[in-house]
Amino acid sequence: MASDTRRGTCALERESVLPSQPTLSRLVGLLSAPTNQEVVREGIIELALRWLWKNNGGRRYKRLMIDLDGLPFEVHGQQAGSQYNGYYGQRMFHALIASCDESGDLLDGMLRPGAVGSADGALEFIQRVVERVRRVCESVLVRLDAGFPDGQTLKGLESSGIDYVARIRNNAVLDRMAQPYLRRPPGRPPREGRVWCHELRYQADSWEHARRVVLVVVERPGELFLDYFWLITNLKRNRYCGARLLGLYRMRGKAEGYMGEFMDVLAPALSSAPRAKSHYRGRRLEAATEPEEAGVRAQNETLLPLNLLAYEVLHAGRCVMEQATGTGWSLRRLRERVLRVASRVVRHGRRLTFVIAQDFAPDWQRLWGKLAALDWAPG
Repeated sequence: MASDTRRGTCALERESVLPSQPTLSRLVGLLSAPTNQEVVREGIIELALRWLWKNNGGRRYKRLMIDLDGLPFEVHGQQAGSQYNGYYGQRMFHALIASCDESGDLLDGMLRPGAVGSADGALEFIQRVVERVRRVCESVLVRLDAGFPDGQTLKGLESSGIDYVARIRNNAVLDRMAQPYLRRPPGRPPREGRVWCHELRYQADSWEHARRVVLVVVERPGELFLDYFWLITNLKRNRYCGARLLGLYRMRGKAEGYMGEFMDVLAPALSSAPRAKSHYRGRRLEAATEPEEAGVRAQNETLLPLNLLAYEVLHAGRCVMEQATGTGWSLRRLRERVLRVASRVVRHGRRLTFVIAQDFAPDWQRLWGKLAALDWAPG
């Protein structure tokens, strides 16, 4: 009924009320216009910010943490913009995803060719997200994986006044710096592994000055040698000691869990590809032209924000169900117990009644009870 152009209940009399594949293709093509793409991306972060604002009682947060990750989307075929990535060993798109750790919202996404490095375009992407998130908080902390902190990105974050904590890859210089600290203290080691944090300064060749780094030495039970890795940050040591900084970084696991849920439940397929033009009587197939390739690339760049917007709607429903039931809900549970339920439509006069299967009716009652208490946002 939502996709039908006629008024009233005429849609119920049709054998099939689902939108056809050409209808969906035309919709994606329309949204692929540059101005429409921007509106879709704006809708993702706007929905997340309104939800954050509501959950905090209309007050600004002291600090919010944004996680930036590269997300591989494997493709099969020669989709425009996809490339082979040697690190992942597959043909793919290499997307950038920003998420909010406190709430589980996915704030924004950007599709990139598959062979680009993690830091390619990351600075402008982070600055865009942070500028919007500052509407609802006093300060922002950005957490990055080891592929992002190059000299240009770190300099740009510092000049923009953005706090960050990131992991950096080991190299020969860092290995030499770590050697004096890779010794266990005297005595029998405890059963539980221990962790030591050491404050140091380090300057890479591409950096204009030295920066604060923290060496994290990890003792794993049953292992002969100590493991270690490095964190880099512009946070002050008197406010965030090494142990506290490590705790902040380890909270990235929550963000990775949300993105894993996004890939598992929604399973976005960025598979728009130009179709070769066929002719009758065995003529040769014609390859797609350059404008057609550009159009397909724009459609793939639109499918990612649409999937992120779908995640945000599901995530909002999940949060409402958690408040209504007092228990945790996954996106999969919400989909199977609330959205994919057996129902029938009863028409009486000018009223339509949706009769839901009895096993799932209690969940819908709780959901509607909570939704009725929410205020509609203006506009």
